[in-house]
Parts: sequence; C-alpha cells; structure tokens
Amino acid sequence: MKKLIRYINSKVLVKAASLKTAAVFTRVIAGLLTSKAIAVMIGAEGLALVGNLRNFVASAQTLATLGFYKGVVRYVNDFKDDLVKLSKTLSTVYYAGFITTILVSFICYFKADVINELIFPTYNDYVYIIKIFAIVLPFYALNMFTFSIMNGFSKYKILIIINIIGQILSLCVALLLIYQKNLDGALISVAISESLIFLITLVGIINRKSLVPLISVEQVSFTYIKKLSSYTGMALFSAVILPLVILAIRSHIIDTIGYKDAGFWEAMLRISKYYLMMVSSLLGLYIIPRFSEINDIKEFKKEVFSLYKTVVPYFILGLVLIYVLRPYIVWIVFTEEFKPVEDLFLWQLLGDFVKVLSMIIAYQFLAKKMFWHYVITEAFLVIILYTTSIYFIKIYGVKGAVIGHFVSYLMYYGVILLIFGSSLFGVESDKNNFN
Repeated sequence: MKKLIRYINSKVLVKAASLKTAAVFTRVIAGLLTSKAIAVMIGAEGLALVGNLRNFVASAQTLATLGFYKGVVRYVNDFKDDLVKLSKTLSTVYYAGFITTILVSFICYFKADVINELIFPTYNDYVYIIKIFAIVLPFYALNMFTFSIMNGFSKYKILIIINIIGQILSLCVALLLIYQKNLDGALISVAISESLIFLITLVGIINRKSLVPLISVEQVSFTYIKKLSSYTGMALFSAVILPLVILAIRSHIIDTIGYKDAGFWEAMLRISKYYLMMVSSLLGLYIIPRFSEINDIKEFKKEVFSLYKTVVPYFILGLVLIYVLRPYIVWIVFTEEFKPVEDLFLWQLLGDFVKVLSMIIAYQFLAKKMFWHYVITEAFLVIILYTTSIYFIKIYGVKGAVIGHFVSYLMYYGVILLIFGSSLFGVESDKNNFN
C-alpha cells in the first residue's frame, strides 16, 4: 500500500489524484441517494425495471461510440505536438463516431417498440423512454469525444471538476423526476443523465475551440481506424456484452420468479458496484501505467504478488465489515422492503473477492493490448456467467444469481491463472520478458 501511495505521489499530480477520489465519491453518493429515492418512491419492482434500462443504455452508449475514446486519450497525448497526426486522429474518431452514433440513435428511435418488449414486460409501454434516449444519445457521444480530448491533453483538473458538477446536476434532475413522476421519472433520468453532463462539458469545448479546424473529412484515415480497432473490440466485450447478459439474467428472474426478487438482485448489484467502483478506480490509477512499463516477467510476478500482499488484505477487511453491517447497509441505502437482500451478500462478496483477484492480473491484457486474450477470456466469462446463473436460479431462486456470480468468476480466475501461470509460478529467469 505504501508503494502504491508513493507511486501516486511521484507519477501523478497529487491534486489530480485527490480530485479523482472526490469524483468517485461523488458518483457513489449520487448513486446511493438515487437508489434510496427509487426504493422509497417506487420499490423493488421499479428498481428491477430501472436496472434493465440502465444495462441497455450502457450497452447502446458504448456501441454508439465504438469504444474509440479510450484510444483517443492515448493518441491525442502522443500526437499533441504533431498537428497532422492529431488532425487525423480527431477527424477519424469524430466522423466514425458520428456515423455510428446516428445509426444507433435511428435504430433505437424507429425500433423502440421492439426494444421495449426486450427490456420491459410487454404490458409496460415505455417506448417513449427509448425514443428520448435515442434523441439525447448524440450529446453523450459529443461529451465523450470532448472528455477524451481534454484527457489526452492532461487537463485532469478541469475534467474531473466537470465530472463532479455533472454528477451533481444528474443527481438533482434524477431526484426531481423521481419525485414528480415516480417510475417514469426514474426511467427518464436513466435515459438522459449521462447526456446531461454535455451541458457542463460545453465549457471544455469553448476552451478547446482552436481544435475545431483540425477536424476535417479529408483527414479521415482508415489506417487510424485500424489502430483504434483493438480498443473497439475490447470495449464491445467489456461494456456492451456484459450489461446485456446482466439484463438477460434479470429478465429471466422477472419471468420465472417475479419483479420483487429481480429488484432485490438489482439492489445487491448496486451495493456491489459502489464499493467495487472505489477499488477499481484506485487499482486502475496504478496498475495499468505500472504494467505498461514492465517488460520483465520477474518484475511482473513481483508486482502482482506485492499487490496481493498490500491491497487484498484491506479489501478482505472491507468485505468482512460490509457483511457484518449488511442489515444496516440495506436499511440505509434502501428500505425495510429490501430486507431479503441480506441473504444475497455472502455469495456476492465471495464473487467480488475473486473478481478483484483476477482483475489485478487481467489488467495486463489492457496494459499490453493483448487483444485476443482479452476477448476470449471475456467471452468465456459472459457465457459462464449466464449459464451458471440460469442453472442455479432454477435450484435456489434469486440466490442462484449470486451463486452463479461466484462460480463464474472462480472459473474465470482459473483461466487467468492458466494464461499467466508460467509468468507467476514458473522458474524465474532474468532473460524472461514480454517482448
């Protein structure tokens, strides 16, 4: 842990790190307050429907932006002093993103009735919600485009401040809509919340208006599309397929058990998301840059086990504390109606523990751009997650979903260990490297 803190102090601006922490806490608090409002005003049934829409929105947003914008951060940073290459990067991403975003928006708008039947029970007509999302989706894409440019130019402070203000704005709008329109308001807030941040990001666009002349159709390059394609492939699996699988599992619970149980599972997922968000933010800040600069297998092994010795014990302590305090957590975040959620904690926490163990090693896929390793293991994970969840739901009811979560990540961790087994447990040699 001391090594991680020293790294942040030496490699990352302390103010940026502090602001990043503040942004994560703002996001968590906003999520907790929104969850409480939904629990009080709508109940478990409504939470299940909100969860389905949230998963669909997350997948559609990533599909619309092609996952390019993570790549933009890197290439903008690399080419910020080379106007020709910078122009090609910005032009390619802008126009490719524009085409796919408009395409996804049109599909969502004109096929809203079909999408409504897929993510909501047929007797609930929320077609208009899907159409609202289709209309605001381009603003989300523009927001991500601007964010990635500012990130590439290392404008961390303004970027994180915009993020914090945007989260507060989205929270206020969500609470107002939930208070006025109950379930419909909650669904509308999910559809528009990410796009609302664009209103704040306009400040960033004004500050970067000198970049506008660099965006031109003539500068679009298929070579750059190829370079960014690895980011697209990774994003499609991590941020598109997984939410759809979660949606499918929740819909199965609705169909076979009922709304309430689906809402209880969604409540458990939200609690898990909040504490994992803080863990993954801390690890992501350190691991990817650190793994990127490691080319020696011996050093990689040393780094992984160092993280296991320093970070994991604190995480275990946190999970134990969460388990002991679960009645109070459920009562504070939700309501008495959600008391059955307490029975889901054990398997969810066990699954999250194994998930973090595997995540620490799997960051190597991103750091070294191991595209096919990433895609194959992610495909394996989502298939196993769906099949085990459906299997255990038939036996144990809604608890089967969290059992499936644990079993799937245990198997995923096994695969990760097989891939990196020689690096982590093989005979050490100074000549071993990743090149």
